[in-house]
Amino acid sequence: MVTISAPVNEHGILLHTLNPEHVMSATRPDCEADIVDPYCGASPLLAEPATDLLQRVLQKCSGRTVVFDLDSTLLNNRPRSALIMREFAKEFDVPALAKAHGDHWQDWSAATAMKNIGLNQRQIDAHLDNFEGFWFERFFTSEYCKHDEQIPGAVDYSCRVAAADGSIMYLTGRPQQMRNGTLQCLERLGFPLPTASNSVTLNMKPMVDGSDDDFKQQQSLQLASLPEATAVVAVFDNEPQHINTYNALLPDAECIHLFTDHSMRQIPLEDGISSIRDFLIQKMA
Repeated sequence: MVTISAPVNEHGILLHTLNPEHVMSATRPDCEADIVDPYCGASPLLAEPATDLLQRVLQKCSGRTVVFDLDSTLLNNRPRSALIMREFAKEFDVPALAKAHGDHWQDWSAATAMKNIGLNQRQIDAHLDNFEGFWFERFFTSEYCKHDEQIPGAVDYSCRVAAADGSIMYLTGRPQQMRNGTLQCLERLGFPLPTASNSVTLNMKPMVDGSDDDFKQQQSLQLASLPEATAVVAVFDNEPQHINTYNALLPDAECIHLFTDHSMRQIPLEDGISSIRDFLIQKMA
């Protein structure tokens, strides 16, 4: 029987909320069998097979296209949410929230972040609605997305793809109005930047209120029509729905799920899709 346990960070904060009723037992011997995402059933690969998978993409990517989602794939948005919470604390005089940092956010739930900071339920109820409106006005803007940080190893890995003559496509559900802040963030962190030759491109959703699911499906169909010489060799995305779509429409590509956080919908990850925690390539003995 698989033992379901939640990973914690150095602060002892849970990284995923586990609901045993929705857990799918992990059966792959190359995965961390005791760590299971409660919503999609994913378990992250162990360090050695994760490194093998990342290396395999590098070996095959010359002249081909590697697609990276941004949020919770290459970029960690939790520092952005924590900054907004600290600003909320100052504006609304809630001193307890002034110590918010990214590790307090285990998923997209502000209530859980407040609980991790130490607020009781009465305090959470008193501030949650005001904070969520405050957060929404700021989170999806260029000004605030500049504060994202990389998922471990993401900058180095994307640079390795570029050095191996792979074409990079950043394919994100962020709307075009976040383009400037997104580019500033990518540049600050050291990611390869879009080029005139299109060896690196940034594809963004045209409208704020469009569906991310529909946008990613439309983009997948376009990617499937690329000529063989530049065809997609790998796709990385944290959303189970999106990586499942890529897997269905791009059968020759490595479709890789990021075991970070996601929209918490009950969407099982399709069989054969591997999950990785980050982009760190381990040195094996």
